[in-house]
Amino acid sequence: MNIMVRDGYLYGLALFVVAAIVWYTTHFVVLAAIPVILAIFFLWFFRDPARHVPDALGLIVSPADGKVEQAEPVETPSGMQTRITIFLNVFDVHVNRVPIGGTVEIVEYHEGKFLNAMRPDSAVHNEQTIIAINNGNYTVAFKQIAGLLARRIVCNLKAGDRVVRGQRMGLIKFGSRVDVLLPTTAALKVNIGDRVKGGSSILAMMPADDGGDSESAGGTI
Repeated sequence: MNIMVRDGYLYGLALFVVAAIVWYTTHFVVLAAIPVILAIFFLWFFRDPARHVPDALGLIVSPADGKVEQAEPVETPSGMQTRITIFLNVFDVHVNRVPIGGTVEIVEYHEGKFLNAMRPDSAVHNEQTIIAINNGNYTVAFKQIAGLLARRIVCNLKAGDRVVRGQRMGLIKFGSRVDVLLPTTAALKVNIGDRVKGGSSILAMMPADDGGDSESAGGTI
């Protein structure tokens, strides 16, 4: 079932009102059609389709729709981790989801620039929100990174929240990027160039001796 983020209704309704005013005052079909077309685009852009969330132990799912652009080891303040970079274009679903179940440890918002999200330095300099989730055995962090067109990041989580794998947690408006930081022991299940879907595509699997993620929504949400 497809539902929609509230912003879609707000933008869509406002533009339909504009179209009605333009038509009423000018009776010029072409002018009135422009806000109608924009309204339809926004209604489509803010779609929020249901997703089937896998429920096996140890799975790490994608927090975003898009294309995998990088999958590489990186040095972080927490030590070596594996970073998976997902680029969202304007045609992707922009609702973000939680990659693992557990407790939210960190939610940090950083103001920044709006560089092209394809640039490597956008992960450092662009506006972003950093979220880290611990399930008692390991931590997975991810960044919502604004892009050239994205001017607003929405994160509905706060430190201390309990979450389940695949649940909705926010969105990034228009083109953007999401980086996922995984333990180096995670076995990757995606390759560069793959297209993934938030909440349902499996990015990686943790080995059995690292424990499992027992907090999965499972089913379709």
